[in-house]
Amino acid sequence: MVRVLALPFLLLALPPFHASIKPLPEPVRAQLDGRFWHPGCPVPLSELRILTVTHWGFDGRPHTGQLVVNQEVAPPLARVFRRLYVLRFPIHHMRLADAYGPARGRPADNDISGSFECRQAVPSPCTGGTGTGTWSMHAYGKAVDLNPVENPYVGCGRTRDRSRSPYLDRSRLRRGMVTPAVVKAFRSIGWGWGLHEGLHALLGIRPLGAPRARRGFRRR
Repeated sequence: MVRVLALPFLLLALPPFHASIKPLPEPVRAQLDGRFWHPGCPVPLSELRILTVTHWGFDGRPHTGQLVVNQEVAPPLARVFRRLYVLRFPIHHMRLADAYGPARGRPADNDISGSFECRQAVPSPCTGGTGTGTWSMHAYGKAVDLNPVENPYVGCGRTRDRSRSPYLDRSRLRRGMVTPAVVKAFRSIGWGWGLHEGLHALLGIRPLGAPRARRGFRRR
């Protein structure tokens, strides 16, 4: 009898999914200003929102994570993260302190899941360099990187960070790697996934007009 009742008890104890969307409070504005946002960025701070969601961590437990995103995409993204929670997809380091806090306090593995950052699009490892001269979708708060160590930026079969090379092989699924089910969740709101040519071919999607060397989800 004890074994029969144990499973329902555990299901009842599981924290429900929660999501909220709020304007940037002054401390967060101050945290972004100067380093991650500056005058001339394509989106004003007033159009950014903090999206707070429940997600699964790499430790197999529910966590509360936060992203700074464009106000336009916050509600649909909340729906996506609800789906990821149902899928029990693990997400690493999705806190504002991880993305925007002092460098000394950030995760040593740099496996930070984030969204907004006012910067240029990162050039392909094929060409090198530090910028492309065009805004990244992250600069609009309309792109999300999930577990960038496990899902690295790739071009010409290479990644800009050699420590992420083990994840160039997408044929062997490991914890934190984006799956077709995760891609489907983002596609339901009109977003596409970019990693490298092999994954594009496998899943049959590519952000409209985007370069092939991409990583992360972004609005199409």
